[in-house]
Order: sequence, then C-alpha cells, then structure tokens
Amino acid sequence: MSTETPAGSETALSAEQTAELLDRIEALESEVADLQADAGDDSNKMVIIATKGTLDMAYPPLILASTAAAFGYEVTVFHTFWGLEILHERNSKNLKLSSVGNPNMPIPNVLAALPGMDQMTTRMMRGKIADNNVASIQELIEVSLESGVDLQACQMTIDLLGYDETDFYDGVTTGVGAASAFQEMQQADIQLLI
Repeated sequence: MSTETPAGSETALSAEQTAELLDRIEALESEVADLQADAGDDSNKMVIIATKGTLDMAYPPLILASTAAAFGYEVTVFHTFWGLEILHERNSKNLKLSSVGNPNMPIPNVLAALPGMDQMTTRMMRGKIADNNVASIQELIEVSLESGVDLQACQMTIDLLGYDETDFYDGVTTGVGAASAFQEMQQADIQLLI
C-alpha cells in the first residue's frame, strides 16, 4: 500500500481556506483559554439557607459555614423566617429546644407537651453543650464572621418581625432579599437548606 499522494490530486489549500482555518484555530484557542481560566478558579462557593431558629437547629448552619470557610470556601448563610433569630443578638442567647415532635428527644410526645418541658429540655441541652465544651451560638457567629462568612439577614423577615438592623450582631449583612440569595445559590458549588 502506497502512502504517496496520487498524481494530479491537489493538497494545497486556497488562501481563503487557510484564512478560515486560522480564524477557527484562533477561536478555539480562545475558547480553551477561557475554559482553563474557569477551571483554574479554585474559589469554591457554598450557600446555606437557615430557616429554623431553635437551639438545635442554630448549630448546623454555623458549624458547616465556619468549617467550609476554614477549607477555603466562600460561604454565605442566608437567614430567613425563624432562622433570623440566630443572628438577633438578644434572641440568639435565649434559643429554645422544642420537645414536641422531636423523634430523638428521650421524652415521649405526651410528656413533651406538658407545660415547662421545653424549658427543661433546653436547660438539659445547654448543660450538655457546656459539659462537652461545645462553642456557644455567639462564639460560632464570631468565628464565622472572622473567617469571612457572609451572614445575611433576610430584609423581608426583618420587616415582618418588626426588627431593626441594629438588633443583629456587628458584621451581619442586612437588607438582603430572596433574589440576592437566589443569585448566590446559582453561583455556588454547594447549596444547603437547613
């Protein structure tokens, strides 16, 4: 089998074809460069939506946010509805634990519904937190803010609950709406709803 070009066949490109190929190569090189630049962007993003404001539900978004920030993630936590209580400076110190409907609570629902049970289980949980040297909500907020976590307070919920921007910890971002949270989620590698 011969690898020679048969006599009389044309292998040369016209000037117009050569120009088209060079333009196409240039466009492809530009596309590859853009893809490499995007792939080289190692700033991972995580967005957490915090919707619950009980003592046990205040920990997950703050622990995950501060941990992700320690791993180099750009983290936003959008607090809305009862999750806003976590950022409220006064209210966050008095978050309670709900006994009723909590399947892991060592108390049957019939007893959990009795008056004063939420206070008792909250006291019990605060004791466990202290005994095990677990950081307080306030400490986790401080660590998160120091780590660059953007703790956001939903403006609609601020208005709904009659709060003022001064009610929140220093460093909390206020005036944020659902549209901003959605844009953050759209750009994030990880999105969590807690």
